[in-house]
Amino acid sequence: MRKMKLAAASLLTLGIGVDVQAYQAGDMIMRFGAATVAPNDESSTVRLNGGYIVSGGEAKVDSDTQAGVTFAYLLTENLGVELLAATPFKHNITGNKNLQGALGIKDLGEAKHLPPTLTLQYYFNGLSSSMTPYVGAGVNYTTFFSEDASHDLESTLGGKTSLKLSDSWGLAAQAGLDIQLNDNWLLNAAVWYIDIETKATFKSPAGTVKTDVRVDPWVYMAGIGYKF
Repeated sequence: MRKMKLAAASLLTLGIGVDVQAYQAGDMIMRFGAATVAPNDESSTVRLNGGYIVSGGEAKVDSDTQAGVTFAYLLTENLGVELLAATPFKHNITGNKNLQGALGIKDLGEAKHLPPTLTLQYYFNGLSSSMTPYVGAGVNYTTFFSEDASHDLESTLGGKTSLKLSDSWGLAAQAGLDIQLNDNWLLNAAVWYIDIETKATFKSPAGTVKTDVRVDPWVYMAGIGYKF
């Protein structure tokens, strides 16, 4: 979070004194940069064949950074729609201390996902000659793929183990800031909070292991943009 504040301060400094044209209806903006998915996760207690493995045993999901891109279209000088896309994020799935104590392992597996997110945005146009903050709200669809159980988990559960994560629909909220360098190029920083819930199912010779995981990540993106 401290890095995001420093980045925002730098953008504000760069934007001082620049006189450019305000956003207008029909403008299209492509923004691209580094996007980080930082899960704010929690899960239900892990179950084996419908029973509890261990009280308080939960699965955790780590963060990942990939190339991100957004496409925005201004419906009016204040309202726009935007689509967030990215290269696939890859996450390691681990057990918390209680689950590690029960299984004797930490790594449970890994998976990739794509989280396309569509938002309706409000641009605070006209507050500054070069700085345009905006907020948005919309819907997210997250699809998981390339799921793999770890070798350690397969050894613990007695053999070949498959992993499946269900896809998710959820709401999303957004805030961002554009710093226009000239009439076309800009700097951008944005953050999303996305509601992502998935069911993780491990199938093994020892039985079926299931847990519901709330990923609910913060997504941070900083980079450059071009206004058409």
